[in-house]
Amino acid sequence: MGYDYDKLYRDQADALGAPTKVLLDAFADLLTPPARVLDIGCGQGRDALPLARLGHSVVGVDISPKGIADLTAAAEVEGLPVTGQVADITTFVPEGRFDALLLDRTLHMLDATHRHAVLARLVGHLRPGGVLLLADEASNTAGFREVLDVSGLTWATLVDSRGYLFARAG
Repeated sequence: MGYDYDKLYRDQADALGAPTKVLLDAFADLLTPPARVLDIGCGQGRDALPLARLGHSVVGVDISPKGIADLTAAAEVEGLPVTGQVADITTFVPEGRFDALLLDRTLHMLDATHRHAVLARLVGHLRPGGVLLLADEASNTAGFREVLDVSGLTWATLVDSRGYLFARAG
């Protein structure tokens, strides 16, 4: 891990700020609870916890043990359907299929080769009709679209603007 997120999370509750409104709105518009959601780079649960409060079952993955501990503790207090896994996303392989894949400003931390490999591996775990909700640097979007184009799936683009790429797998 290039940045010490464990230290950041030890020093500050809710270190990454409020949930990303654009993403939460998209979940409300695109998915009917209970959907199974994979949140990659979930940290302390900035997006995972609100999604679980909407009635979705969330698997949150992060390299930071402290972030996952904070996520699972908060979920337990509220009785939310959240599972946390400590893993390096460059090698992580999820179990099963998901209705939604969420990557909120995570992939830009990787070089292009790893960024594309991670996305290619993860989109293969979406159910038919599942949605990809990706927020990242706008300059990375073209590369993400290339990954989707060669994924073997048919994609309906829902949003492609200002660093947001939302698409439904066919």
